[in-house]
Amino acid sequence: MLASNAALVSDFLSELERQHYSLQTLSAYRRDLAVLVELSKDQPLDGLSAHSLRAALAFSAQQGLSARSIRRRLSAWRGLYQWRLHSQGIAQDPTQGLRAPRASRPLPKALSVDQAIGFVSQSADQSEQSPLLEARDLAMLELLYSSGLRLSEMLGLNLAPSRGGLHGWLDLENAEVTVVGKGGKTRTVPLGQPASRAIQSWLSHRESLNTTQEACSPSDAAVFVNHRGERLSPRTVQRRFAQRARDLGLGQTVHPHMLRHSFASHLLQSSGDLRAVQELLGHAQISTTQIYTHLDFAQLAKVYDAAHPRARRNGEAK
Repeated sequence: MLASNAALVSDFLSELERQHYSLQTLSAYRRDLAVLVELSKDQPLDGLSAHSLRAALAFSAQQGLSARSIRRRLSAWRGLYQWRLHSQGIAQDPTQGLRAPRASRPLPKALSVDQAIGFVSQSADQSEQSPLLEARDLAMLELLYSSGLRLSEMLGLNLAPSRGGLHGWLDLENAEVTVVGKGGKTRTVPLGQPASRAIQSWLSHRESLNTTQEACSPSDAAVFVNHRGERLSPRTVQRRFAQRARDLGLGQTVHPHMLRHSFASHLLQSSGDLRAVQELLGHAQISTTQIYTHLDFAQLAKVYDAAHPRARRNGEAK
């Protein structure tokens, strides 16, 4: 029966993959559903009760699993049962009525405007840095900060529209980039001039590569590739950005998503147009975008505390 449960989980994850769930989500769900299979032991998943599932979530909390991770775990379990309810006609969903703890929502980390511009435009001081890698790094940096892309969206870009709509593409002539976001949703966002120039520079270097994609049409060829012509992995980009932050003496680790946060925060500070920022980021809910208003308030609070003569929390004047 355990093998049968594992097969159900595998089929469910395959369905999510067809729905274009991200690799990170699929990996996390795979771990969460493995816990469910282990919990079922030698009985079918349908035999698990709401009580046993609630107890398992409570035990996860006792073991130190964060509220956010518990919410994701319950979401994975609920998704599996809902899938079976609608596609396989099981009698009931034992996750109905279960509630996960409310997860606190940490403010996203964003660079200041000066830090962001310096990070994406300065050349790193590396004597052994190749012009090709530097051109590729600058193109990725400018693109992420210019258009607010997710890392997966950027790495999924092809040189031209792809068959089946599985990949986004660049349109340098019209200064636009079209990406395939979460849930396979497509959106088109503007491309700034510095980003366009940086990408054109990278593409000229890219042509010099003896890549495995030489025979590919532009609709099949990835924009960002390694020296073998293979599509870049997220881990490679994360390492490159972290190394760049060290080389520039930034004093903090910079991950790719931080440039997306910086894009959203700086755009919102300048425009105040929450709906426009929502569209550019590809957020399904305005509440997701509203977190950047809290980020702005946090910055304003720092300015207030530093400048206002009555800002001391104990009420004493400075």
